[in-house]
Amino acid sequence: MHAPIFAPSLLAGNHAHLSEAIERIERAGPDWVHIDIMDGHFVPNLSFGPETVRALRKTSDLFFDVHLMLDNPQKYVQNFAEAGADLISIHVEPDYAVTDTLKRIRRLGCKSGIAFNPSTPVSAVEPFLDQVDLALAMTVQPGFGGQAFKTDVLNKVRELVGLRKASGLSFRIEADGGVDRQTIPLCRSAGVDTFVAGTSFFQAAQPRDLIALATG
Repeated sequence: MHAPIFAPSLLAGNHAHLSEAIERIERAGPDWVHIDIMDGHFVPNLSFGPETVRALRKTSDLFFDVHLMLDNPQKYVQNFAEAGADLISIHVEPDYAVTDTLKRIRRLGCKSGIAFNPSTPVSAVEPFLDQVDLALAMTVQPGFGGQAFKTDVLNKVRELVGLRKASGLSFRIEADGGVDRQTIPLCRSAGVDTFVAGTSFFQAAQPRDLIALATG
């Protein structure tokens, strides 16, 4: 129901030259870039802050797909919205006011997404599906790039497809983690329409071929 989108993950780019990573994405042709925000608590790693997003926004018109992997995302959605995010996804696992935070994201002028880890059941995100533009299924345990793809998450993607159809909703379904030449066809057949790829994109000799596999 959606045209497929390929969103390279900035996390796999050269952190000393992020503007060059953005330029590489733009040359390859995608309209989106996926930006992972990690706090060292919800996931055991640190990545970018709102000032990084703000600086990149000044140089790029790409759609900024910002993924907050934070214990308290409600405290930071305004910072990232004001920095230039186009879509902000928040995780269902931490204990905070998810519905209020999703509403706030939209009031701030951004699209909203709900994300969940590989071990989290779809039932945890189901109550929020009518409030979001995107459901993000983590196909690795979040926190580090280069992990192996968890194929069992594809059953959860199929659940999301069924729920979307049954409820007449139109949210996109995004897969993030281990998305590469081997797993893209599996994702497509399960119903993924938004593909986040980091390592496989930045290490590809011909990234356009990888993009075409997802979007062609």
